Amino acid sequence: MKKKTETYPWKFSSVGGTVRVSITSGKDIRNLYQLDRKMWTVLSCPTTGLEFDEKTLKLIDIDGDGRVRVDEVIKTSQWLTRILKNPDVLLKEADSLKLTEFNTEDPDGKRLQASALQILKNLGLKKEDISLADTADNVKIFADTKFNGDGIITPASAGSDLDIAKLIETIAGVASAMDRSGVAGITADHIEAFYTACADFAEWQKAGTKDVFPFGDKTADALAAVNVVKDKVADYFMRCKLIGFEDALVPAVDVKVDAIAGIEGNLAAAADQIGLQPLAKPAADGKLDLKSVNPAWKAAMDAVVALTGIGPKNFKEEEWNALLGKFAPYVAWMDAKKGAEVEALGLDAVKAILKENRKGVLLNLVEKDKAEEANALSIEEVDKVLRLNKNFYRFLNNYVVLADFYDKDKWAVFQAGRLYIDQRSTDLCVKVDGPAPEISSLSGMYILYCSCISEKLGKSFNIAAVLTAGDVDNLRVGRNAVFYDREGNDYTAKVVAIVENPISVPQAFWTPYKKVARMVSDRIDKKAAEKNEKSMAGLTDATNNAAEGQKPAAQFDIAKYAGIFAAVGMALGLIGAALAGVIAALKGITWWQVLIIIGVVLLLISGPSMFIAWRKLRKRDLGPILNANGWAINAKSLVNVKFGRTLTSLAKFPKLTAVDPAARRRCFWRWFWCILIVLLVAGGITCYVVNNRSKKAETEMTDQKAGDKQEGADNQTTDEEPKVEENNTSAPVQE
Repeated sequence: MKKKTETYPWKFSSVGGTVRVSITSGKDIRNLYQLDRKMWTVLSCPTTGLEFDEKTLKLIDIDGDGRVRVDEVIKTSQWLTRILKNPDVLLKEADSLKLTEFNTEDPDGKRLQASALQILKNLGLKKEDISLADTADNVKIFADTKFNGDGIITPASAGSDLDIAKLIETIAGVASAMDRSGVAGITADHIEAFYTACADFAEWQKAGTKDVFPFGDKTADALAAVNVVKDKVADYFMRCKLIGFEDALVPAVDVKVDAIAGIEGNLAAAADQIGLQPLAKPAADGKLDLKSVNPAWKAAMDAVVALTGIGPKNFKEEEWNALLGKFAPYVAWMDAKKGAEVEALGLDAVKAILKENRKGVLLNLVEKDKAEEANALSIEEVDKVLRLNKNFYRFLNNYVVLADFYDKDKWAVFQAGRLYIDQRSTDLCVKVDGPAPEISSLSGMYILYCSCISEKLGKSFNIAAVLTAGDVDNLRVGRNAVFYDREGNDYTAKVVAIVENPISVPQAFWTPYKKVARMVSDRIDKKAAEKNEKSMAGLTDATNNAAEGQKPAAQFDIAKYAGIFAAVGMALGLIGAALAGVIAALKGITWWQVLIIIGVVLLLISGPSMFIAWRKLRKRDLGPILNANGWAINAKSLVNVKFGRTLTSLAKFPKLTAVDPAARRRCFWRWFWCILIVLLVAGGITCYVVNNRSKKAETEMTDQKAGDKQEGADNQTTDEEPKVEENNTSAPVQE
């Protein structure tokens, strides 16, 4: 039978409409590895774009892929609670840690305590705790250390050996790296590369014999002078060859007189234009006459002659090519150049460095520095402990539980700041890459996507701002607002997209009427614009006709207007019939029954909208918005109506005691007429109902009297008939 393992006794609470685990002690943090992953609120989150210490996030992101996952959080919690004597200190979120809080029974805890003591010693501090401020500046910590474990040596690493210190400076002048102490230094690779370059440079210089330098020390200058005019000389000799090929080509290849004549102003300032002409006047014999060289090229050709001795009066193409050939060994030697990085030191200095050969001494110093690597890393690891000591518990409350979001006194790590727009502010603003309506609409929230720009800070980003209170009549794409980040910096915000969803049930009540009113207003505006356009067109035509002397065609079509009047009369008749039907339907109905009918009608109109809004407000979920921003949300994060009111704040104006008298009179008469109209309508309805009931009672009484009279008449007729018969019977007797 398989043995049943005991699990950690977690405590749970309801947060954001979902049951979540409670993290209230260091033991809870230590046992996170036992928490079922299905119970974690977040499975993954990005390490950038959050209002959280980015260095701490990178420390938790062990694999460095830019995302924090559950396994990395568990590993961090296990390491952190192992090196601390009492993990409950994490709940304090302090930026300092007492040296006695390190768990010296654990090897890592003991090593980190020693590193903390070393940091305090390097800083010249004597105290019983260490803070983030103490570990923040590595340069200050390692300022007075010869060896600090980074594999970089500085002149200070040489100690009292001044020659080695000078050699380190020399090598650092060629290539260097920044040491932990903040001074430029050299690594083993720099040392190897430097000595290799010195050897190559010395060997290359050795290959530079006299044959390589046809003009001695002036060879380099001579080659530079030749390269300046080489293409122009080649152009000249080609022009000479074309003249020998065809005499008719002389005008085409010769100097263009018209081009020179077309230059206006100071010709001395037009050297560039003159230089476009041939180097000299092409000659059939193919010689370059140095006395008749283009003035723009005269100085350059004189330099060639002075450095190489060619000419000096004239020369042919064969002589020029021979001159170019003399530079071939020098060009090949320069192409094979090595060790150029140490050339600035000079050949003598390079030879002296190679002769002394202190390479081994330098490499030994590097090895001594690397031997301190473990201690140096431990010093940096102390900074890691302090950052996690301050920030890890807050991170858990935003990752495992999402508790900070539902705490009105705290900000969640994804809340970027506060947006002010349309006499309200919202604190639920999340940085996003851009609008994602197809995803964020699943949240059931009213979302404004805004682009935020600060020219002062040179920053720009996008946010998704959620509105949970107020009206939306004045919100539209393109509206400007102001966004403040968590540090109080302001940004110009502009609405670029809107995801519409209900904000409240009362707002949903008025939505159908606002839509109808908006539709009617749009139709009226459209019709008015059409009428105005037709009127303006008619006025324009009349004006044009009058200007042309034509009489306006004013014809009265009686049939057309009779049809219009008939249509108007029919419309009025229909309206009257409808009102009569309403009045007839109200017969016998009391005033309170009228109010019930009105309420039922309003409920039929607004009820569906209110019901839909009620359902959506109950299901508003933050998860889809965070998912659109790279989070992997594992549980619902509901934003009900009551909690939503804490996220959006509306402007509250006081009651004014001093009002403009004219405005007060206008307000009085406005209210007077409104109340009067309501009273008249109510009085009319009451009078109608009372009158209707009185008439009904009179009618009933009249009908009852008529019935009584008819009954009396019937009874009288019945009583008189026997008397007539009696008289008829007795008449003959009298006779």
